[in-house]
Amino acid sequence: MATIKVIAPDKLIYKNQTYKCSIGLSGVSDSKKENDGTTPAGKYKIRSVLYRADKVTRPVTLLDADPIETNDVWCDNPQKKEYNRKVKYSNDFTTEKLWREDNLYDLIVVIGYNDDPVIAGKGSAIFMHVAKPDYETTRGCIALKLADLYQILKTLKPLDTIFILNS
Repeated sequence: MATIKVIAPDKLIYKNQTYKCSIGLSGVSDSKKENDGTTPAGKYKIRSVLYRADKVTRPVTLLDADPIETNDVWCDNPQKKEYNRKVKYSNDFTTEKLWREDNLYDLIVVIGYNDDPVIAGKGSAIFMHVAKPDYETTRGCIALKLADLYQILKTLKPLDTIFILNS
């Protein structure tokens, strides 16, 4: 079992390789809450991969990898039973669109934060995804170059983990 290590503010280490990354605009927190802009400290399972089949190739990975569809969203409304889950778009709740005009969600690694069990308001939609060219901070996710995500995914396996350090 392998572990990805994230060291704030801009370093990710995996299999003795160091990658530049960006994290939440408010840093890393031991007490993450919805919309606080922090990346949650702790050790979490790597769950699965989502990708835009119309824009990028399916990654070579042992993880489950599913294409993102135009109406796929992530529920970020703590009042809904679908909170912190991928669902189809509905006017019934607020969501994070997975099908975006920019390239940030062309490739997503779903991190198992606040998903077993889900606690309302503790934070949702924590991913590793594509970084902006200048590595601008995220709203809580970990962002890397697309090529680096592909490289990491080649050897990630089910049950591998990510350890996010609060420096």
